[in-house]
Amino acid sequence: MPERGKGAAAPRRPNRGPSAGPENRRALIAAAREVFAADGLQAPFNSIAKKAGVGQGSLYRHFPDRLSLAIAVFDENLDELEASVASPEATLDDLLDAIIGQAVVSTALIDLIWSERHDVRVEHFGVRLAAIADRVLAREHAAGRVGEHITSRDVLLVVTMLAELAAHTDDPDRLTAAHRARELIDLAFAPR
Repeated sequence: MPERGKGAAAPRRPNRGPSAGPENRRALIAAAREVFAADGLQAPFNSIAKKAGVGQGSLYRHFPDRLSLAIAVFDENLDELEASVASPEATLDDLLDAIIGQAVVSTALIDLIWSERHDVRVEHFGVRLAAIADRVLAREHAAGRVGEHITSRDVLLVVTMLAELAAHTDDPDRLTAAHRARELIDLAFAPR
């Protein structure tokens, strides 16, 4: 095989066309999670394409800006939350633990979504999260694990508080702070 000389172009991967679209999109979302968790929102957009193993053109076709990419990540997060509470045995603790797990690795994206919360592309998050909270809270009330004084709006407030806490606490202290907040929440949510 001939040796590549200085300045020779790297071998190109074959273009699979539109059939690669869904796979590329999934790879870009996964890469965005990792890159933004490690380097924050200031991470170069092209580093996401590189980590995903796709060209920048593919990145911009799927996600023309950072907000579009953050929305895709959060939609997947909500898919995961919906799945985590689908079981009739799932509790509010399960939901809050899942939210903490997502929040500690999505701090940069939380700030971006929050700053754009009135964007029409972001508004559906509240609706989806409210439906999740309603489902779990109904089970918790029926089982007597959560006081009747607690409403879905309270659960959504707690979710916001936990996300904010994770987003604005230094990395080494995030989990400790989130778990302490959970202890306080458990006290407030207890049946009276």
